[in-house]
Amino acid sequence: MGCGGSVNKYAPESSPQEKEILSFLSKVPLFRQLPEDQLPLLAQACEIRDYMPKQVVIKQGDIGKEFFIIRCGEASVHIADPAVGDGTVVSLKSTATSANLKKGDYFGEKALVHDVPRSASIIAETILSTLEITRVKFRELGLNEKFHFNRRNKAVGTKAQRAKPKEPTKKSAAERLFVTQALKQNENLQVMVSLDTERLNHMIETCWKETIQPGKTVISEDDATADYFYVVQDGMFKVTVKGKDGEIEPKSVKTLGPGSSFGEMALLCMAPRSATVTATTEAIIWVFDRDNFRNILMKNTHAQIKLQMDYLDNVEILKCLLPSERRSVAEAFLELHYERGECIIEQGQVGTAFYVLFEGEVSVIQDGNEINTLVGSMEDKKAPFFGEMALLNDEPRTATVKVVSSVAKVLVLDRESFDMLLGPLEDLIKESQTEHGREGKDTMTRKSSKAASKAKAKTPIFRDELTHIGLLGCGGFGTVDFYEHSKTQQLYALKSMSKGYIVQTEMQGCVMNEKEILWMCDSPFIIRLYATYNTPQNLQLLLEVAHGGDLHIAYQRKGLYGSKTHAVFYTAGVACAFQHLHGLKVVYRDLKPENVLVNADGHVKLTDMGLAKVCLGKTYTVCGTPDYFAPEMIKQSGHSFSLDWWTLGVFLFELLAGDPPFEAPDPMQVYRNVCQGIGKIQFPPSCMSAASSLIRGLLVEEPLKRLPMLSGGMANLERHDFYAGLKWDDFRALRVDPPYKPTLSGPKDRRNFRANPNDAPPQVDYKDDGSGWDLDFVCQ
Repeated sequence: MGCGGSVNKYAPESSPQEKEILSFLSKVPLFRQLPEDQLPLLAQACEIRDYMPKQVVIKQGDIGKEFFIIRCGEASVHIADPAVGDGTVVSLKSTATSANLKKGDYFGEKALVHDVPRSASIIAETILSTLEITRVKFRELGLNEKFHFNRRNKAVGTKAQRAKPKEPTKKSAAERLFVTQALKQNENLQVMVSLDTERLNHMIETCWKETIQPGKTVISEDDATADYFYVVQDGMFKVTVKGKDGEIEPKSVKTLGPGSSFGEMALLCMAPRSATVTATTEAIIWVFDRDNFRNILMKNTHAQIKLQMDYLDNVEILKCLLPSERRSVAEAFLELHYERGECIIEQGQVGTAFYVLFEGEVSVIQDGNEINTLVGSMEDKKAPFFGEMALLNDEPRTATVKVVSSVAKVLVLDRESFDMLLGPLEDLIKESQTEHGREGKDTMTRKSSKAASKAKAKTPIFRDELTHIGLLGCGGFGTVDFYEHSKTQQLYALKSMSKGYIVQTEMQGCVMNEKEILWMCDSPFIIRLYATYNTPQNLQLLLEVAHGGDLHIAYQRKGLYGSKTHAVFYTAGVACAFQHLHGLKVVYRDLKPENVLVNADGHVKLTDMGLAKVCLGKTYTVCGTPDYFAPEMIKQSGHSFSLDWWTLGVFLFELLAGDPPFEAPDPMQVYRNVCQGIGKIQFPPSCMSAASSLIRGLLVEEPLKRLPMLSGGMANLERHDFYAGLKWDDFRALRVDPPYKPTLSGPKDRRNFRANPNDAPPQVDYKDDGSGWDLDFVCQ
């Protein structure tokens, strides 16, 4: 073994050495995404590099271009405080040792894909021998083009918990105090929600006590039926995680005793358990369930909706509404904030929305003269309203309403939302003036079909006219196959979802929602739906093909991370897609590179509407991809269109930096990072200047202060310096040349897709239960 960083070329004729290298490579998760027959080629790209004790292998902050696997010896991991050290050498005094590495361990794998600063320094502790692979060699062999990149999992909170909660246990004063202290000490719980005295008391009222025998497992790693959170009163538990490749025994990571708590992720959403917790002694635990927890969080929301219903009592033209209808209108209100000097409405403009002022002061101006002032105060329960006639007709505003306080907070409801909820107000008023009035009337049968009518008529395409070409990919709920229409030779992507699996996972609502929203959409920036099919075992969506695959694959294979030109183009396309969806009252909620496709010409196509939802007011379902969660999603305080603009900020950061800004190995650490804010995140050079300004303008904790939510809306984004030089009208008309056009040998080329049949979800046998949940799936 050499020293001082000496290099020996790998000799392919050495069979024992070849087997050793292949054994190392086969254990690296990144390389499992390569076809198996490519591993020998990768082995030939390896070089053996040796280091002496205390020699630096990689230095924190340097841009990495090599990947390492330890053959023998040991190394230490050092994470430096950026404020300490001379910036030229690794100072062991200014670093914290966070881990030790030994034979078979690896580091620096992201350097094979894109430029990324090293997150830590690695220093040899003994004579160290490593296998080294450079990005240059990796690309020369074309291995970057052959990866099957894994998709990030969604965290979906749409399902009710499977087990009913037990009756609460009566608690002594000492037990109440004990549980209260345990809840306060759980840092993860504090991230998710503000636990004031009232909420703590409600939580304690709903929990129950259980006795656990030694050896019993309370939660199991990867179990998706996660409904409960636990506080340990007595006894001990061990926490284990599955071992690495080749390790049969699980690894013990910690022990839990009295006052400890675990399983808090179950209170946020349906997500697989990250560890196994087993009792090592007889134990007593307190159990909290997700449904009761969510009901506690919603108490403030219900009170706010009741207050908003009271605001409507004084609106003369809304007196025709039934109590249930007033509640629907109150729930549909959106909150907006205006600053001093801004005009909420202007005289002469055609009115489209109705406003309730609940905080602040405004001046009512007519023909340049102030004719009135309005003051809103939640404390005094004053909530004047204006613009109500916009719910009835298109008449011009008769006055200007201008903010004179530092800020004015209003609730707003536009006529389109009102019509989607209840139908035209004019019809309701006329109905109330009839002999029998409106008591007992069902507004659901009279709702406007305006949203549905936005979908253009489509020429029927029959299922038996489609010829199969091959597999394009597999997702969480189905497979996507390549098809050709036998008569027109038009190419399509057919997404098939097992009805048995949909029912098993209780995702009927999401699937039906996806179909409805895709059918409504008519945008060049959103994948188009052509037809739907309902077979005995599957539901199928016939979709537009995007030959370039998704951006996750394109960026990894082509090394596009850090390119401002590409980031401008792709974020602009997503912004246009969001603008279209929000115009339909749809919040998307699942942005990530995996869901942004590129067509054969290189243009952007947003796909996967499985988590999208028509949203009037706020919605409260916890769903999406954890790296892209906004603070309001984590805190379960309700979200709306502003959530999508947060995800655009995360998306932009990832395209430029290579990783999402709040990324962490543990979802709860991701949530802590999100709630601490973007101000705590170190920006790489690729995210500086105008990009940094835009990212910070989108990743604002207060939803209403995100750039496109301010007065001016989407225009604020378009005028930002990051998009200087982009002609938005040309962009919307697809007249701007894409920075990347996928390489294709012909229209049936599938090289840009991941297609691993092993990733397909199970095909579960379906037996019709007679509920008719799928009857409306076919649109043609």
